[in-house]
Amino acid sequence: MDLRKQFPRSMKLKLGGYAHLARMIDKCRAVLAGTEGEYIYPCPMDERLLEFTKLTSDQFTAAVKANSTDETVLAWFQQHAQPHQAAELEDWNQQLLARGPSSPESAAKFRKYLDAIDPSRTDLTVWSDLQDLEEGRLVPQRGPVRPST
Repeated sequence: MDLRKQFPRSMKLKLGGYAHLARMIDKCRAVLAGTEGEYIYPCPMDERLLEFTKLTSDQFTAAVKANSTDETVLAWFQQHAQPHQAAELEDWNQQLLARGPSSPESAAKFRKYLDAIDPSRTDLTVWSDLQDLEEGRLVPQRGPVRPST
């Protein structure tokens, strides 16, 4: 995957029930090919998924390198990741997708990115929506609207 020419999949897309897994595979493949562009793997979101599943980025990278399809990576992932009940996994997915800035510095960074992409979207408060907006995906209007600064 050449992330200099196309975007990775949305972190909202679930693979094997896991939000962000498909995106992490795309970014890992791009790093292995030297075509990651400005994308970072492993990034903090990748690390959250890896921590939740008790895997390391080295293990995951080796698995992606050894498995050429999403299906075979997923099979490896499901065999090696710490298993979770469906409700626990869905709760984790929702927390990840609802994650917004966690500090004043992070909030300033978020606002800077959002203002550069679309300053009229004052309704966005979570990283997953900002990421989708930046990558040209449809992000429905949300509420409540944050105050303009």
